[in-house]
Amino acid sequence: MNNFIEELRWRGMIQDMTPELEEHLNKGVTSAYLGFDPTADSLHIGHLVGVMTLLHFQRSGHKPFALVGGATGMIGDPSFKSAERNLLDMETLENNIAGIQKQLSKFLNFDDDKENKAELVNNYDWMSQFSFLDFIRDVGKHITVNYMMSKDSVKRRLEEGNGLSFTEFTYQLIQGYDFYHLWKNKNCTMQLGGSDQWGNIVTGTELIRRKEGGSAFALTVPLITKADGSKFGKTEGGSVWLDPEKTSPYAFYQFWLNVSDEDASKYIRIFTTLDQATIEGLEKEHSEAPHLRILQKEIAKEITIMVHSTADYEMAVKASEILFGKSSTEDLASLDERTFLQVFEGVPQVEISKSDYDELAGILDLLGDKGQGVIFGSKGEARKMVQGGGVSINKIKVSDPQASTENLELLQGKYLLVQKGKKNYFIIKVTA
Repeated sequence: MNNFIEELRWRGMIQDMTPELEEHLNKGVTSAYLGFDPTADSLHIGHLVGVMTLLHFQRSGHKPFALVGGATGMIGDPSFKSAERNLLDMETLENNIAGIQKQLSKFLNFDDDKENKAELVNNYDWMSQFSFLDFIRDVGKHITVNYMMSKDSVKRRLEEGNGLSFTEFTYQLIQGYDFYHLWKNKNCTMQLGGSDQWGNIVTGTELIRRKEGGSAFALTVPLITKADGSKFGKTEGGSVWLDPEKTSPYAFYQFWLNVSDEDASKYIRIFTTLDQATIEGLEKEHSEAPHLRILQKEIAKEITIMVHSTADYEMAVKASEILFGKSSTEDLASLDERTFLQVFEGVPQVEISKSDYDELAGILDLLGDKGQGVIFGSKGEARKMVQGGGVSINKIKVSDPQASTENLELLQGKYLLVQKGKKNYFIIKVTA
């Protein structure tokens, strides 16, 4: 149990909030919801700020609702988007919602025995019951066009000259009604969201006030940025997803391991549940030895375990250390094929057929002739480096130029990792 607002405040996770919110929260257990746009079957790390907000809300003793926009996902939120999104069909939406629910269960307690258990709700369940005439009569008449036009997200689209379809324009009304519905039927008095959602959220508080004369509250968290000005959560390969099939645990771990020192101090507050004293202690250690990247390692550990598992974290650490010579042959052999190939992405590869591999005369034949000139230009060059102790295969140093290849164990049944000197790696792939 902790004070929700105080917890978010020291973590730097408050952008805006409506008046009297703190007093409302101090009265006892309350409920809040945060919406997720089901445009994909996985969340990405850009969603994690909202997820962590719900997590802290529940840890403070309050009840969180995670709303997936089965209805609004059919429209697409225009907030600060330059163009209209593609509309999703029902089958795709249902698949996406199932994926999101599975991921949220790693952060939120949906246990039936808990008074403040988390609940997943889908706005399609109530919006699908509305006829168009009912909606414009019961909802639309309470919010003026002038009010809707005043929202920054709407004004920006109009000012940019791209226009705004009627479908998108109604989005804030639907989101506003979501808040009203949960307020009316679930006693949910608070909506959480990113700072870009402020306009949509307060439309909900306004609708509740105008329809029922009731009070509702809002809190937004800052949009996360990187110190260098580039977009958070994006890499050259695209978004960093929570789904291990879209972003492997190794690549996920590497993303956090490689954040800047300036970002690390901010991210460790936002993306972990470590307490203030622990974080400040880690920052002190980090400042005394920045080259050890203590903050980055701790963030990467905490969040990889939270999103994936301890086993995935340990494999990611093993994979990361392989390039720095701290790993064993057993560590290398324990990597799954996808992680192995990701660790050595961009490393030159040589392919040898299984029949040619079985007929090799020895190590020099493998490294020289069958290496196709990629690893060594000749057997003589290979012999010289083997004799000098500069060649390893699968992290085992090769010391005898006359050695056979029979005792080499193929990684994943098909790969050999050749290390030439300290930093040059090559992959030999034995094909069927």
